[in-house]
Amino acid sequence: MEPTSNDTIHLEQAQILDRQSYPADQFVLRLQAPLCANKAQPGSFVHVQCDPELPMRRPFSIMRSSVKQGWIEILFKVVGRGTRLLSLRRPGDYLSMLGPIGKPFQPEPQRPRGLLLGGGIGIPPMMFLAERMHQTDGFQALVLMGSEIPFPFKARPSQILIKGIPAGVVGAMPLLEDLGIASRLASLQDYSGCYQGYVTELAEHWIQDQGQENWRSIEIFACGPRAMLRATAKLARKYNLACQVALEEYMACAVGGCAGCVVRVKTDHGPAMKRVCVDGPVFRAAEIY
Repeated sequence: MEPTSNDTIHLEQAQILDRQSYPADQFVLRLQAPLCANKAQPGSFVHVQCDPELPMRRPFSIMRSSVKQGWIEILFKVVGRGTRLLSLRRPGDYLSMLGPIGKPFQPEPQRPRGLLLGGGIGIPPMMFLAERMHQTDGFQALVLMGSEIPFPFKARPSQILIKGIPAGVVGAMPLLEDLGIASRLASLQDYSGCYQGYVTELAEHWIQDQGQENWRSIEIFACGPRAMLRATAKLARKYNLACQVALEEYMACAVGGCAGCVVRVKTDHGPAMKRVCVDGPVFRAAEIY
């Protein structure tokens, strides 16, 4: 998976093909955007004008992509005016969109067992990465998702057994289940079939069960709230696991010009400031936390 460069970022008029709504003001849009779909990688994102009356764009992680059919999907939750206006758009409408943008996840062949952690609106890139790993010989993925609001899908009991997952934790995402990709859910909200705790706690159950002799083959990938990513980085340090995280930041231009989304990063030469939009959004966890 190669990092996105400026010559792969396209401006498209993306047509809404489908709109699905879920509890807690969550929506999934499928967008016809062949130029973006052709270059999209897990971890990359798009910058969307939510409505003609709102010039400032909003960034959204790409959740799925079909090169053959030329579409991408995004998941979002209504949190302000921009996402509220976007939620009112309907199939047939067009959205001005820039993408794909950013450095994607880059799984390493020497660590073929991916432990993918998604929290809330950090779930989309984990789905994209899981599908891509599933399609790549030699890789396998386990997707653990956490949310404190209803999940943006109707969970169902999994038929895929996972060694190291506590008994009774059977809730899974139907889409991943149908593809043959193992998944489990975590929440503090007492949802049926979910692990009652944080997704990082569920991840630790699984890691411990794998045995130290197998840890070198595991790599963690994560996207979600900052507290979750901080806990994920701590978990990776504890078990000496490789870990990549995708950051989510407010941004204005999303193409590296405004430097409004910079974060402090640790380098071999000391601290540095890097832009989440083009230097990320994916970083090594040890660089950030």
